[in-house]
Amino acid sequence: MNNTYDVIVIGAGSVGVPIAMALGEKGVKTLVLDRNASPGQGENKHAIGGIRATHSDPAKITTCLRSIEIFANWREQFGDDIEWLKGGYTYPIYRDSDARLLKEMLPIQKQHGLKIDFVTPRRIGQIVPGINSNGLIGGTYSPDDGSASPLLSISAFHRRAGQLGVQFRFNEPVDKILCRNGTVTGVQTDSDRYFAGVVVDAAGAYSRPLCKTVNIDMPVFADSHEAGITEPVEPFFTSMVVDIRPAPGSKNYYFYQNRLGQVIFCMTPDPLIAGTDTRETSSFLPLVSARMLDLLPSLKNLRVRRVWRGLYPMSPDGSPLVGWNQDKAGLLHAAGMCGQGFMLGPGLGEVIARLITKETSEQDTVVLSGFSLYRGFSAQEKLK
Repeated sequence: MNNTYDVIVIGAGSVGVPIAMALGEKGVKTLVLDRNASPGQGENKHAIGGIRATHSDPAKITTCLRSIEIFANWREQFGDDIEWLKGGYTYPIYRDSDARLLKEMLPIQKQHGLKIDFVTPRRIGQIVPGINSNGLIGGTYSPDDGSASPLLSISAFHRRAGQLGVQFRFNEPVDKILCRNGTVTGVQTDSDRYFAGVVVDAAGAYSRPLCKTVNIDMPVFADSHEAGITEPVEPFFTSMVVDIRPAPGSKNYYFYQNRLGQVIFCMTPDPLIAGTDTRETSSFLPLVSARMLDLLPSLKNLRVRRVWRGLYPMSPDGSPLVGWNQDKAGLLHAAGMCGQGFMLGPGLGEVIARLITKETSEQDTVVLSGFSLYRGFSAQEKLK
């Protein structure tokens, strides 16, 4: 068997599969390895499906605008229904400090191509019928954001990558990255060795232990977030609603109604739950339900079907870690997505493919600079 490739991608998830697909489009001989039995069985299946370019960071805005374009046009271009829904993102605001924060971000968001405005309470009420109007100041609305099914999307991307000649090997965890004289040469799995001049670390929450096999200490630390989904009902709103106010036990929460009529919701716990434990808790549903019902009382009659818990591979400042490693030639990182791998993946995959094939554009430079492993980590992404 010929175990030599141009590129080996570690991880068949929200980032690894789009990278492989973009490399396949360029004719690069690519192998993807994953510990799980099929694509998207790590944190991709825990994603709730939101896709936004509504960020405060130019690199994220630029990347996600391209991702939205890919998601929105996928069915027309390739025929797969990935349940894309252009519902927008809405940030209802009840505090003056939050209004100032969101308004301060508008110039840079618009400068980088995001369609967004701070709208009146009346407009917020039209977008989210029945929202609590008591103290509502207004909020931001970005109509081109949306949602899609993580399962259907990763399956479509995997299928497309396979059609382009990308090889996938599942149930084959990578034990270590192989390196000789400061240059990566491939990887060792639990059953074989594979060789390539480029190895891409798209290992998500497991990036840090993987990179330690070549004495690289990646600043990626996992914490967990819980989510849930209701039974389907007739559509009554489409936008992702994000309440950024903190409350006892949580920082923010967000929810939307998908194309099948189910309401999907998630919450950022406070304090954060560090580690890789993905067991559900008994505290999540009472906390998030109370907050959601206070904001949108009409949700009270919905029955919750299930809850789950997934991992956010966090970087020190809430932005991804992307680019060539300066100490190990041929090692390229695409890690620390901070729970946003699903929305970043397609756009970032194309940037990384161009980086590998030495075809980067001026716009790619903005992305790669913002996501550099070697930045100072002094700033915090405001809408992480």
